[in-house]
Amino acid sequence: MTALLRYQGALLLRSQGWLAPFAVYAVFMGVGIRPGDRTLDSLGYAAAGLVPLTAWLVRVCATAEPPAARAVTAAAAGPARVHAAALLTGLGAALLTGLLATAYTLLVGDPAGHAPARAALSGAVAVAVCALTGAAVGAVCGPPLVPGRGLGVLGAGLGSLLAWVLPVSPARAAVSALIGAARAGAPEPALPPGASAGALLLAAAAGAVACTAAARRG
Repeated sequence: MTALLRYQGALLLRSQGWLAPFAVYAVFMGVGIRPGDRTLDSLGYAAAGLVPLTAWLVRVCATAEPPAARAVTAAAAGPARVHAAALLTGLGAALLTGLLATAYTLLVGDPAGHAPARAALSGAVAVAVCALTGAAVGAVCGPPLVPGRGLGVLGAGLGSLLAWVLPVSPARAAVSALIGAARAGAPEPALPPGASAGALLLAAAAGAVACTAAARRG
C-alpha cells in the first residue's frame, strides 16, 4: 500500500489537479478569516471549507490516472487497493491543508480567553472530522459509482452542502461546536464525542462501497 500511496501522490502532483481546489480554498480562507478574528470562529470556518475541498481532491485523485495506466496498475495490485490508495491520497492532501490552515488561524486569530493548546486540539479534531466527511462525499460522487464528470461535480457540491446543514452530519456538529463555544465564551471548547467516530465510520463505509464497486468493474 505504501508504494501505491507514493504512486498516487506523484500522480496528483504531476497532474496539477490540486491547483484549482487549493486556490479556491485559499480564496475561501482569505475572504472569511481576518487577523484579529476570534480563533474558534476562524477554526470552525477553516474546517468547514475542508468538506468541499476534500470531496474535490478525492475525485481528482480517483480520475488522475489514465484508463490504460489504471488497468495495468489494477492488474498488478488489485483494483480495490488501487482505488483505496487514490481515496487515501486525496484525504491525506486535504488533512495536510487543514493542518496548515489551523496553524495560520492560530497565528493570526484572537484567542479571546481560550487556551491556545486546547483551541489547537479542537481545531485539529474539527479538521479531521470535516476532511473525513468530505472524503465520504467524494468517494460516493466519483468513479466508479459516478463516472460522469458533470454529475460527479454536481453530486459533490450537493453532498458538501448537505454535510454543512444536515443535523446528523459530523462536520456540522464539529463546526457548530467551535462557533458555539466562541460565541458563548466557553473556556474549553468541547466537540461532540460522536462526531469523530461518526465521520470515521461514514468515510470508511463510503470508501468500502467505492472500492467494492471498483473491484467488481475491474
